[in-house]
Amino acid sequence: MPSFAPLRPGDPRRLAGLDLIGRLGEGGQGVVYLGQDTAGSHLAVKWLRPDLSGDQVSVERFLREVQVAQRVAPFCTAAVLGTGIEQDRPYIVSEFIEGRSLQRVVQEEGPRAGSALHRLAIGTATALAAIHQAGIVHRDFKPANVILGADGPRVIDFGIARALNATSTISSMPVGTPAYMPPEQIMGHQVGPAADLFSWAGTIVFAASGHAPFGSDTMPAVINRVLNQPPDVGVLDGPLRDVVLACLAKDPAQRPSAEQVIMRLLQHPVSGPPGGSGMLAEAAAAAAAGPPAPAYGPPSPGYGPPPSSGFGPPAYGPASAFSTAPAYGTAPAYGTAPPTRPGRGRKGPVVIGVTVAVALLILAGVTLFVAADRPAATASRASATPTAGRTPSPSPSATPTPSRKRLAGGQITLFEHPSDPITLTSYEVFDKKTDDWVDYARRSLRGTFAKHARTWESKLSPDGRYLATRGRTYTSDDYDSIVITDRKLGSTSSVKTVRDPLISSIRAWSRDGSKILLNVERKIKDKNGEDDWIYPGFVVVDVAAAKAKVLTVAGGSTRTTGFGWDAEESGVVNVHGERGLRFFDASGAATRTLADVGSLPSGTQDIFSPSGKLFATNCPSGGGGDHCLWDTGTGEKVRAFSSDCDKVLGWYDETHLYCWEQDNSDKDEIQVVSFDGRLVRKLLEIPEDVDFSPVFTVNPSRGS
Repeated sequence: MPSFAPLRPGDPRRLAGLDLIGRLGEGGQGVVYLGQDTAGSHLAVKWLRPDLSGDQVSVERFLREVQVAQRVAPFCTAAVLGTGIEQDRPYIVSEFIEGRSLQRVVQEEGPRAGSALHRLAIGTATALAAIHQAGIVHRDFKPANVILGADGPRVIDFGIARALNATSTISSMPVGTPAYMPPEQIMGHQVGPAADLFSWAGTIVFAASGHAPFGSDTMPAVINRVLNQPPDVGVLDGPLRDVVLACLAKDPAQRPSAEQVIMRLLQHPVSGPPGGSGMLAEAAAAAAAGPPAPAYGPPSPGYGPPPSSGFGPPAYGPASAFSTAPAYGTAPAYGTAPPTRPGRGRKGPVVIGVTVAVALLILAGVTLFVAADRPAATASRASATPTAGRTPSPSPSATPTPSRKRLAGGQITLFEHPSDPITLTSYEVFDKKTDDWVDYARRSLRGTFAKHARTWESKLSPDGRYLATRGRTYTSDDYDSIVITDRKLGSTSSVKTVRDPLISSIRAWSRDGSKILLNVERKIKDKNGEDDWIYPGFVVVDVAAAKAKVLTVAGGSTRTTGFGWDAEESGVVNVHGERGLRFFDASGAATRTLADVGSLPSGTQDIFSPSGKLFATNCPSGGGGDHCLWDTGTGEKVRAFSSDCDKVLGWYDETHLYCWEQDNSDKDEIQVVSFDGRLVRKLLEIPEDVDFSPVFTVNPSRGS
């Protein structure tokens, strides 16, 4: 008879057409019950918590587990039989595995050793290989999510798993269990299969020793060890120790794949001399030695911004889950830094407040101590219905066929049509040969792109008449400046902004082309003596008068994030705290704050809709693919939905957003996404190994 806890007062006695016998587990999403059908077969029923049933994001995340699990080979997980709704709460019916979790087995019987440990290592690595082959990143692999069934280990609980083309970026809230989370996941950066291998290695350490490789005491202590200390791999030795150390490398690019782990373990399944060779040995050494040195040095002293914590264009698109390319934003201490511009310093995204809320790691998901080792039951037996797909939404460009244009700087393809409400007007590409960024700007709204070798950035006005550029040097009297070129008259104006050591990066034009917003940035030393940047204020340039108004904003929290236009473009906004939005008037005085609206994705160019009535964020309890729309005036949530977007860049029109979407192939894309989560129109296609920074301009006709 399976082991279970008794039902509690308030628990149903029947659910999904099954008699409920007891409880198998409980977590952040809901309760898992042990059910029995009329034939006496046992099934698992996972039921969403009642307080989450009204939250669309929570419901979609709950049901996403069905879609994910159905893509994974059945030998390595629990087969999902179907879903249904009772009392307005969705449930998932799955097979039941007669077995205990690895965590419970080790706690009750002690650590594994010898052949049993190696069978566990190879079996779980094989399960991860199958999961990754299905295009899934588990993101919460840990001892509690490994069930030791009679026919081998099964990996369960895909509640926070994501498809490889929708993996997390630093705009996501970190999800997972800190003791087994890799550095990139703790830092909120994009995670791929390498993250699961880090968690796998920690799980094997626990199986062999009874403790996690970075401890399991306080969250800050564990996180500090994961980011900065070598792992404690306990009694492991031989090839298994080598492979585990390789997988615990701080840099995800240095970890082997699941298939490589399997092959290494099969070559020497039980014993062998310590030490490894090739990639595994190097990765093991890197893990034991702690954080690797950055591939690119620290920012050059003097002039130029680092990757910023404001909102604006990203420095480069989302790296592939298998890529060694760095994630967005400031480089983590453990890994490689983004490419550095010499002289004036780094070029990076000017994006509102992408902060790593390490202290606010809210770990969701049910610890599902069930899976399956019995024959699959039928969906009718559980009175469950298959998950329905999303209703397709019409494309914003259903009738006209976009033209294809190849852009200079790489195999980059632009798809556009004259009726598009936004237009790509400038972009930057990192040239690996020269180790520098190359800036391109359009000659007109629909014209060709020209290379601007002496500028950091270029932004075209909405009507295409003016081009604003920021050069690579200060003026002779030590001022940063922008140059505004009137293409109609052929004249130029140079506008001084702030003085050395400050810089002013171009944020955005106003929709009417009369003003330009810039962010003031200053380099400082953090508590560890490392270079960091703050945002003391902003600059508004009057284009007609060629004059700049520099405004300083008080408040420590505002200094950590950049500024963007508010909905009316009469003032500015930036992130307040971790998940709030603060508004400032034209004098720099704070006017109001909207609290707990979620984080803004790195790279957001337009958070307000064309009418200004709505703004978009990553949902407070969600990740990069969970989007919330808010009423600008009241701060009330209007809508929430999920998509395969890696991060939202802005508003395409009043009923669509546009976003980065990482393809499973060797291409990344910028796509238009509808409010039902469907990707309906491709705007750009970029090779995954190209660092690319696009800037879209809102067409003047796009209105409120």
